[in-house]
Amino acid sequence: MQEIIQFFQTITNSEELIKGGIYVVALIVFAENAFFFAFFLPGDYLLFLTGIFGGTGVLKQSAPELFLIIFAAAFTGSFVGYLSGRFAGNTIQNRKESFFFKKKHIESTEKYFIKYGARTLVISKFLPVVRTFSTILAGISKMNYTNFLFYNFVGCALWVGVLVVGGYYFGSRFPWIVDYVHYIILFFLVVTTFTVIKGFFSAKNDFEEEV
Repeated sequence: MQEIIQFFQTITNSEELIKGGIYVVALIVFAENAFFFAFFLPGDYLLFLTGIFGGTGVLKQSAPELFLIIFAAAFTGSFVGYLSGRFAGNTIQNRKESFFFKKKHIESTEKYFIKYGARTLVISKFLPVVRTFSTILAGISKMNYTNFLFYNFVGCALWVGVLVVGGYYFGSRFPWIVDYVHYIILFFLVVTTFTVIKGFFSAKNDFEEEV
């Protein structure tokens, strides 16, 4: 049991993941966007801290290199999620609930699609949990390939661009910021949690009004 706990602590520790190298980060980003059981992995602050570590020189890649590597991971991961939903949607929806799968995640994501349509693929990139399930739900609903690829491209580009490039800028301009990564993580956790809760209840209310 102790080994299992240590494993989860390692894969959710952004600092350790980043120090493992950019391709470790890319693998985590790919998994979070591709597989429903990886919804708990760090996303937003992992990208931002990757940018900071790049800007301070801990990671040796330039800002464009970091962007392209992580964008490719997010885009292909999202496409894998879409394909899994499109071709294994019934299997996913009929799974028994567990820590790694909750039907409420599908239901809350569906409310975003009801409210925002295909734009959910862009909006969801900045929302933990919804980010993972939105691409799966797009596949389950048989969204047109062209529409999915377009909105997924835009969403991934904005998500990676804002967080990685933004983090790189802060890291290069204010290198001392690396000493405050724990506060940055806490800030992102508070903001994203508040956003998810607020967005969920907003979408829920809109859905109930329409019904």
